[in-house]
Amino acid sequence: MTLPDLQPWHWLVLAAILGVLEIIVPGAVLIWFALSAACMAGLLFLLPGLAEGWQVLIFAGLGAAWLAAAMIWRRRRPKDEADAPVNIGSARLIGQRGVLETDLRNGRGEMRLGDTVWPVSGPDLPAGSNVVVEAAEGALLIVRPV
Repeated sequence: MTLPDLQPWHWLVLAAILGVLEIIVPGAVLIWFALSAACMAGLLFLLPGLAEGWQVLIFAGLGAAWLAAAMIWRRRRPKDEADAPVNIGSARLIGQRGVLETDLRNGRGEMRLGDTVWPVSGPDLPAGSNVVVEAAEGALLIVRPV
């Protein structure tokens, strides 16, 4: 079986296809092979007579190397708050202090944090009392007096 005469534009088209598939398919894998295909296009501009078999081997090797390097980098990278899950919701408010907007009666009231008024639960307190968020249950914040 003979391979077609691969040109740099073939590799650029493959890079574009893999880049689009990376957007559609979850899991950052195809992007590294798209990068590998783009590198092959550049390599063919420098070495236009490179045999097709070598092109395919270099493409596969580069893709595997990029993927392995990305996985190693990801494992070694220190975790920080930027890596926290997106859907932490109201749990991010635990420990924040605020002032009650309304009286806390029968265990229910409201407090403002930033530009949002949150429903709160806690001991009965008058409006204007300083409170701290102890826990969150969905959108309901559990507070205690400071």
